[in-house]
Order: sequence, then structure tokens, then C-alpha cells
Amino acid sequence: MTDFQSIINNIHNHLINEEVKGVVASYIPELFKQDINSFGIFLQHIDGSTYSAGQAETPFSIQSISKVLALSKAIAFEDNRIWQRVDVEPSGNPFNHLSLLELENGIPRNPLINSGALVIADILLTHLKNPKEDFLNYVRTIANDQTINYNTKVAASEKRTGYTNYAAANLLKSFKNLTNDVDDVLDFYFHQCSIDMSCSQLAKAFYLFANSGKCVNNIQHIPVSQAKRINAIMLTCGFYDEAGEFAFRVGLPGKSGVGGGIVALLPNKFIISTWAPGLNAKGNSLLGMQALEQFTTQTKLSIF
Repeated sequence: MTDFQSIINNIHNHLINEEVKGVVASYIPELFKQDINSFGIFLQHIDGSTYSAGQAETPFSIQSISKVLALSKAIAFEDNRIWQRVDVEPSGNPFNHLSLLELENGIPRNPLINSGALVIADILLTHLKNPKEDFLNYVRTIANDQTINYNTKVAASEKRTGYTNYAAANLLKSFKNLTNDVDDVLDFYFHQCSIDMSCSQLAKAFYLFANSGKCVNNIQHIPVSQAKRINAIMLTCGFYDEAGEFAFRVGLPGKSGVGGGIVALLPNKFIISTWAPGLNAKGNSLLGMQALEQFTTQTKLSIF
């Protein structure tokens, strides 16, 4: 029997003393206020048992991690039609890169880069009666936690500084791959990214991807086949242009965000989430990447 608690404690205690912790994201001013020394780990086993270390209950801005949750909601509406508007290939470029979008006629490489996530946001705007309220309720439902909320200060900060997202949305619109108003799509997207969640809330929200599309309350939200596809996209596209490195070092499907969060999972086994705001040069949590590499190395639990 694996002693998950001891392993997580040891990883946390070892890494918390690292001198090099990365750089807190500054291009969204509100995120720059985060404490570089924050660090939490949470493990949700599929059998219901949980293990944590450090600041596992402290909420933070999940940012791009929200793209996976939005994708799962959009798939529930569109099923395989969704792949006509967004591809499933790694981009090999930073998350906000635009050149490929123009070369490939407005079809984003995958739903986890910004342009792809904007298309997903457009789909949700089309299907949801009260998009921001309905999406938040969906996240609360799958995580079984009604306290989860938007951080309106972060959303406003992104709206003020998200020039590349404005460019991407207008480019998508010019290729007729957005059906709703550009400003409405961006407003929803900025709010989606601003959701505050803790490591424990994230792990519970991602339970459905480790449990064949069923959430912690055993409700089927997406088909088994789509849960498999979302996990595949996380493995190949979940870490910007460092997805190959994460697969190589950690060996789990997962998703990162520039708020310093990472969530990863082993289907039918567990979900593990980390939060450390200091980022590496690729925009992924420096300590989070190290923690997850150490975890799969010590437990010998990965998809490989």
C-alpha cells in the first residue's frame, strides 16, 4: 500500500525550501500580488480518500486550467461536432501565439491554447442561457462545492491588459469561427479564467476525467469516450509549449495555469493538484512541475 501522505509531505517539505521558485506572472497585474512562497499539494484518490500538504485549501486564480472544464461543458452540448471548429494537435508555440491561426484559416490547433479556448467560449455562449452564471454552477456541481466563485478583480485586470486575446478573437471572427459578439466572448473568457479554486477544489472538479466522465457525486456529465479524448488532449497540449516535457518528466494528463496551479490525473486511480505561483520560462509552475515529477517517480504511478 502506497503511503501517499508521507510522500506528499516529504515532497512539500523538500521543495518549500528551494531558493529558486520561479517568477510570479506579472502581465496580469492582479496575479502579480501572489506570494511567491505559497505552495500546496492535494491528492484525491478515486476511492474517496484524500491527502494534502501545505496550502492545499487556499484559493488561487485557476486561469488556463478552466479551459478543460469549459471544454467538457461544450462537449456535453456539441459532442464530436466540436472538432469541426477546433483541432486536437499540439501547437508547439506559446499559448497566446497567433501566426498558426492565420496560416490554418482560423481553426485553432487545440482547445487548450487561448484561440481554441475562445472558440469553446463562443460555443458555451451559444448554448447557455445565462453563460457566466450557468458555467460557474457547472463547476460548482462537478466539484460538489457551492463556495467556488469568480474573482472579479482578476477578470477586470485581464480585460484591461488582454490585448493578444482581443487580437485572437477578432482574427477568429474574421475567419467566421466565432458566432457571437467578440466583446461578449472575451468577457465570458476573462471571467472563466478568473475562477478562484484551491488545490482540493480543483482535484475534486477533475475527478470526472479520472472517473470515465462521472463527477464526485457519480453523475455522468460527459460520455466515457469524450473523457478519454479530453485526457489525451491534456497529455499532448496541457502545458503550452512544454507539454512534451511534462509527459516526459511526469507521465500524466494534466493542465497548468499562469496562476501557478497544476492538476494532473491517472485514470481510475487519482487526481493530484499543486499550487506554487512562481513560473518557469514556459509559464508553468516551477515547483509544481518538480513536485509532480517527484511524485510519479517515487510512487511509480503514471500512464507509462
